[in-house]
Amino acid sequence: MFQRLAAALAKSGITPNAISVASVFAAVAAGCCLAATSFVSDELIRRLLCFAAAVCIQLRLIANLLDGMVAVEGGKASAVGELYNEVPDRLSDPAILIGAGFASGGCPILGLTAALTSVFVAYVRAIGASVGAGQVFLGPFAKPQRMALMALTCLALTLLPIQYQPVHEKTGIGLMGVSLGVIIVGCVVTSIRRLRVIAAKMRLRAAEQESLNAPVDH
Repeated sequence: MFQRLAAALAKSGITPNAISVASVFAAVAAGCCLAATSFVSDELIRRLLCFAAAVCIQLRLIANLLDGMVAVEGGKASAVGELYNEVPDRLSDPAILIGAGFASGGCPILGLTAALTSVFVAYVRAIGASVGAGQVFLGPFAKPQRMALMALTCLALTLLPIQYQPVHEKTGIGLMGVSLGVIIVGCVVTSIRRLRVIAAKMRLRAAEQESLNAPVDH
């Protein structure tokens, strides 16, 4: 299905960079829908906002998938394509996670921390590329997993009866806050795993270089 859609977009005048930018708008819409759940008293509207957020999160991921496919299918790769591939993601994750922090059952501090750690995970991957260790995409909480948990949480808040959506009386933290906590822990673990792999590759490269430079006895 996505291949057909990518082929259709490739034949149109839509560029991969435009699709990348559209992913940011989808993410901002998701974040706004989530934050708005704290300001509505009607239960049906709150559930509809959660469902809309889940849809927007998926649209963001689909856009992330299609921009590369359109670039390949239509031969529309741009000289600045890598910028459009990376920068929108660094905006989209915080938009969704900060919005989740202000959502009903969320916590602003958890949302901001989740946004920070998600950006750090991507930063570690960039470090790997910059030091010659290559792109390290280890999980367990890379972008797809973070967004999958956010989407599932939104769907749970849409469909579950209210008695299955407990909120801590003192902190006001509910399912959304718990999910943000899981993302924070997952991002920390992911960062550590990636850093360890990068460090191992750097040590191996240094050892290989040292062996090449070692004097040879005749």
